[in-house]
Amino acid sequence: MDTRPADQNAPLVGKVLDGRYRVDALIAAGGMSTVHRAVDLRLDRVVALKVMRPELATDAVFVERFIREAKSVARLDHPNVVSVFDQNADGAFVYLAMEYVPGCTLRDVLRERGALSPRAALDILEPVLAGLGAAHRAGLVHRDMKPENVLIGDDGRVKVADFGLVRGVGTDSRSTGAVLGTVSYLAPEQISDGAVDERADVYACGIVLFEMLTGGKPHLGDTPAQVLYQHLNADVPAPSGFFPGLDPAFDALVAAAAAR
Repeated sequence: MDTRPADQNAPLVGKVLDGRYRVDALIAAGGMSTVHRAVDLRLDRVVALKVMRPELATDAVFVERFIREAKSVARLDHPNVVSVFDQNADGAFVYLAMEYVPGCTLRDVLRERGALSPRAALDILEPVLAGLGAAHRAGLVHRDMKPENVLIGDDGRVKVADFGLVRGVGTDSRSTGAVLGTVSYLAPEQISDGAVDERADVYACGIVLFEMLTGGKPHLGDTPAQVLYQHLNADVPAPSGFFPGLDPAFDALVAAAAAR
């Protein structure tokens, strides 16, 4: 998600959705939805309110995907997965009420610090893998792992967020006719035929680990098509080539996770 001017994405600030959620501030905005900090007036707790953009709320496919996110993630009870509390609609506003995690995203950390130390990278990767492992055991694949979807709380907790593209293991997504996910982290099979399983999340985590260790992405290009071509045809380079002296075990870990 990217930050945009509040006047474009914050018409809900100050409003109360469903007579229950008072919207206090815009946190982030993306192509499909906005995320706000809100207060659940019934339970007197702060929540993150993910609201589908009104122009998409009339699209049955988008609404179905949005509701599926709520139902899928609500099944997960894991300390490294952002909890979903509620889902409903108030007029044109279809929303999810989720656990609010004060802090930042891994993307924020990478922008500020660049490459992380190997220990710091592992301290983030391990809870991410624990959260994804819980999802996989529940039969779910995230399909959109990237630094923007890794939340790092002020208390140091790491949580996986935004299961908006989640599908059951083995689900064939080719009928959408579109590549879902962010191109820098897509597994080759997501690009070639759209049918994915848990290995797509493992591949994405390999890319994220490379980025944490080096401060940059392994596949670069002037267009998304150039990046997609590299996912299909080029191995992820060894991070030690960008970080001299790095333990070879990290090269092996990235190579195994991101093997085509």
